[in-house]
Amino acid sequence: MGHNRGMSHRSRVASLACFTALGALSAPGGASAAHSVGSREQVEWVRRAATNFVTAELAGNGAGACGILDASLRGTEHHRTCAQRWDARLASLLRAPGGRARLRAQKHAIATSAVIVRGYDATIELPTPLLDSSNRFVWSENCWMLDR
Repeated sequence: MGHNRGMSHRSRVASLACFTALGALSAPGGASAAHSVGSREQVEWVRRAATNFVTAELAGNGAGACGILDASLRGTEHHRTCAQRWDARLASLLRAPGGRARLRAQKHAIATSAVIVRGYDATIELPTPLLDSSNRFVWSENCWMLDR
């Protein structure tokens, strides 16, 4: 697919961070993948990535959230790193009325939401989007990364 061409130091670090972040939480116990499409392992990886993303959001951890984002979304913009942008975004989100409750509900829903894996793309069917209007993941850097 071309994601492994000339992997830079930054990409290797991101790949290591991806494996570390995905290993930090175990797969949801007893979650049925019957309504999902893809292998059990793929479905569990996508759910784990989504759970790790929401866990980082709840903790106000911009760097943790960035560790789940695809490389195309992690770059520096307007002299602000991904972590700086997400720290600010999460501080605002967590201060907003109902923000933390929405994230907790979303985290709870991940364990039973359908995951659809098609090749190098996957989606998780949640009541609210993980990122802007997207619940899309791409297989990149040897794991599932959240993308738009």
